[in-house]
Amino acid sequence: MTEIVPVYNAGWGSLTDGATLLVDTAPWIYVLEDHPVFAPRFTGLFEAAELGRLQLALTTVTLAEVLTGPCKAKQTALAKRYEKALGRYHVVPLTAQVAVMAAQLRVQYRLKLPDAVQLASALDIGATALVTHDRDFSRVLDFPVLTGVTA
Repeated sequence: MTEIVPVYNAGWGSLTDGATLLVDTAPWIYVLEDHPVFAPRFTGLFEAAELGRLQLALTTVTLAEVLTGPCKAKQTALAKRYEKALGRYHVVPLTAQVAVMAAQLRVQYRLKLPDAVQLASALDIGATALVTHDRDFSRVLDFPVLTGVTA
C-alpha cells in the first residue's frame, strides 16, 4: 500500500511526462472561476497539461457538478463555455463497470457516492493518480491521491 501523496503547487512538475490524472470537481471549478485562494494551487497542473506534459481526465459526475452552478444562476452562456473548456479533456463515462467498482470502493473506504465514482473512474482508466481538494479521500491508502491542500 502506498500513502496519500500530498503534492503542493510546485509538485505538479515532478510528475512523469505523459502521466494521466483524473481531476476531481473542485480543482476544475477553482481554475474556471479563477478562485483567488485555491486556483493558484492547481494552476501548475493545468499549465503542465497545456504543455502536453500531463493528460487530464474528468468524470461525467464532475461535468454535471461543474455545470450546476452556471445552470442554477441561469447563466447559459457560461455553462456552454465551461462545457466547451471541459470537453477538451478526456471525459470518463459512468459505465456499469465503473458503477460496480464505485459500490465496492464506497464500502471499502466509506466514501460518498460521487467520490467513489471519481476513484473508480481513475482506476478504470489506469490513471497515475487522482487530483482533488477533498479530504474525504484520506482513507484511500493504496492509490495516489494528489491534493492542492497546503496546510
